[in-house]
Amino acid sequence: MNENIRTVPDMDGRAVAIACRDGVTLGGHVWAAPGGGAAGTVIVNPATGVAARYYHRYARFLVRHGFDVLTYDYRGIGLSRPARLRGCRYRWRDWGELDFDAAVRFMRDRRKDGPLLVVGHSIGGFLPGLAESATLVDRMLTVGAQYAWWGDYAPHRRLGLLLKWHVAMPAATAFCGYFPGRRFGWLEDLPAGVANEWSFRGRRFERSHPRHERAKALCRMAAVKAPILAVAVADDELGTVPAIRRALRYYTGASRQAVLLAPADYDREAIGHFSLFHDSHASGFWIDTLLWLRESRNPWPSRLIGP
Repeated sequence: MNENIRTVPDMDGRAVAIACRDGVTLGGHVWAAPGGGAAGTVIVNPATGVAARYYHRYARFLVRHGFDVLTYDYRGIGLSRPARLRGCRYRWRDWGELDFDAAVRFMRDRRKDGPLLVVGHSIGGFLPGLAESATLVDRMLTVGAQYAWWGDYAPHRRLGLLLKWHVAMPAATAFCGYFPGRRFGWLEDLPAGVANEWSFRGRRFERSHPRHERAKALCRMAAVKAPILAVAVADDELGTVPAIRRALRYYTGASRQAVLLAPADYDREAIGHFSLFHDSHASGFWIDTLLWLRESRNPWPSRLIGP
């Protein structure tokens, strides 16, 4: 057991400090299942600008079903936010290359046996391929996973999203030295490097890397062997089918499946990009995810979409 774990009330898991190889320390929680987590270990990767606490209810659900779980905040967010966000130089790519990499090593050091699984929401489903340690992952479930190229946004919302995330966000970031997302009511505050990488990223994600690092980034993505089940939702304006497919194409070494769910599948009028991790989905979508996490079986075989 890692000595960085300290006890906090059971409903909040146990607080942990995760050391990244560049000296940054991340905050998170380990949730231990009774009986030693016989089903395996799950790392939950948040969406951009979403604090890990949003996923705590899903973590408790997984624990009740026999999984050990790690929830954590990327650098610059939530429990991993520095005292001063302006000028901290954190980048979006650091969340994969350094933060997720540290999370994988932390949980594998904590427990050597059993499958190591990832549930990645939005950018959290794309970041694993940036980490050298992603080769230790056994299976991944992604939800709305993409890297926010504006050309993949839902056509009927594209102009508004382009103005919001690719005009207003970089302007506010330039003025403040970080993106004041809370002030706008647009998720959490973001480091400038994260906000700008989102705002200015193009059709190919590796173009945001220096030219001499691009081949290495692509090789890391291709080295991932973990089977991936990618979930898209029909009314998700960000994680559209083209966006999901674009992200999956980088995982050339992995077995990949993608499914398209509709709000009506769960008797909903709307789901969007975020609500599948709300506990109102505990008796529906959450239960369905167990089939993939436990048995590597697609719970939605009739919803498959092509590459």
